[in-house]
Amino acid sequence: MSAAGDVEAAYRRCEEITRREARNFSYGIRLLPPDRRRALSAVYATARRIDDIGDGDLPPDERLARLDAIRGALHRLPDAAADDPVLLALHDAARRLPIPLPAFDELIDGCAADVRGTTYATIDDLLWYCRCVAGSIGRLSLGVFGTGTPGRAAELADALGVALQLTNILRDLREDRLAGRVYLPKDDLDRFGCNLELDGDGFADPPSRFAELVRFEAERAEQWYETGLRLLPMLDARSAACTAAMAGIYHRLLARIADDPMAVTRTRLSLSPRAKAMVAVRALVRRTA
Repeated sequence: MSAAGDVEAAYRRCEEITRREARNFSYGIRLLPPDRRRALSAVYATARRIDDIGDGDLPPDERLARLDAIRGALHRLPDAAADDPVLLALHDAARRLPIPLPAFDELIDGCAADVRGTTYATIDDLLWYCRCVAGSIGRLSLGVFGTGTPGRAAELADALGVALQLTNILRDLREDRLAGRVYLPKDDLDRFGCNLELDGDGFADPPSRFAELVRFEAERAEQWYETGLRLLPMLDARSAACTAAMAGIYHRLLARIADDPMAVTRTRLSLSPRAKAMVAVRALVRRTA
């Protein structure tokens, strides 16, 4: 196979990973033109690999070693991409577009914090984590989209990533606690008299206090959406539609959590495929009309 054929096959592999693994991300990425869709698939496939290492079943020392290994590989592009289709596609995308590959270092730092079981005392501590694991993806995506105001747009992409990650944290409170993880800042837990200890499959905290805590965190996330969505006018129509679709799915999920905070104690909330598709369609219509 020719070098060009290798790159094409590498992109196809990344798109396959994205279609299979990206439950929410894929609804937005479909709205992009083919060249940017392929580039963003390469970003996603690389991020997915990093996340899978961090969330895997290997002993912590082995996971940390593997995170260090992929960090090293990303620093050795293009040499490290010779036998790796995901890194080959990522290198080709970064060669053509201003994708800030150092942002992957931040994602790896955040995943390493998960492996170590890091907890967060203050909201500033938690925001560091959110910027690592989600703000980094916002800035990497912005490199694919492009903008005429890169500095300000990067700040807003970071803010939107924070909003999405705070939503994830609220959605996954029960699932994370069962896995031994607590992300909400200790300052906030103390403020509302909660400790997120489990009682059976639910939380032992008084329901009224738990609901107040969740609504407080949801309002904080809403403020980050308000800031981050200011990015949309800085993007071209298709990129704005992609971003609005991805953010819109999480934003609607946050609204459900705010309306019924106790729902996160019962199940892992999600939108139906039809609801997600409708968010994507509306985003495309509004941004391309």
